[in-house]
Amino acid sequence: MRSNRDEKAFFYDRFAEQFDSKMNMYDTNRRLEVIFQGLLNDNLRGKSLLDAGSGTGWFSRQATLRGAQVVSLDVGVNLLAQVSKKCNTPKIAGSVLDLPFADGCFDVVLSTEVIEHTSNPRRGIEEMHRVLKKKGVLVLTVPNKVWHPAIVIANRLGRPYEGYENWVGWFELRRWLGEIGFSTSEIRGIHLFPFIFSFTHRMLRYLDRFGKAVGPVMLNICVRAVKD
Repeated sequence: MRSNRDEKAFFYDRFAEQFDSKMNMYDTNRRLEVIFQGLLNDNLRGKSLLDAGSGTGWFSRQATLRGAQVVSLDVGVNLLAQVSKKCNTPKIAGSVLDLPFADGCFDVVLSTEVIEHTSNPRRGIEEMHRVLKKKGVLVLTVPNKVWHPAIVIANRLGRPYEGYENWVGWFELRRWLGEIGFSTSEIRGIHLFPFIFSFTHRMLRYLDRFGKAVGPVMLNICVRAVKD
């Protein structure tokens, strides 16, 4: 029988057990800092939070430690099995393009480096808007499209990636958020250049302080938005 599963969307699930060893932990830890010490430095205790595209669970874990009632969602059960090793959250296999939740049921939606790995990033944001309560908070990070040529070169040089690479631009993302029904309360960039080499990390952290001023040319875009 021919499967209708979108294999490009399931790319990360196919090597979930090796995911943590392959990821750049400088980037992961930096996003954890920017999100939980900045964009989402709220009192999360008792709030319902959807980790939309939980990966192996780093962000679900941190939200749980801060007292949120977290639901972890990702496309595949192998990734969700890795989440179970980091925190005890309800886990749902599903797509951010068709969230299996009722309208207006979450206080917070967190989605970091996820929508670019789908066939329709804007649709993902629309779904996150739908499941948020009025005045609910969206915290989103995504690679900046201005850097997309670098990843194209890396793929041609042998980077073993077979998933979607639908990166979003700074001004494009701001426009989408407004059209969908969000007010953007903060937008900033991190990583002025790729973080591949560890000897650059101290410099990158220093340069991140200019993330609001030069965000349109930075590698990653980080946003906090509120549902109107």
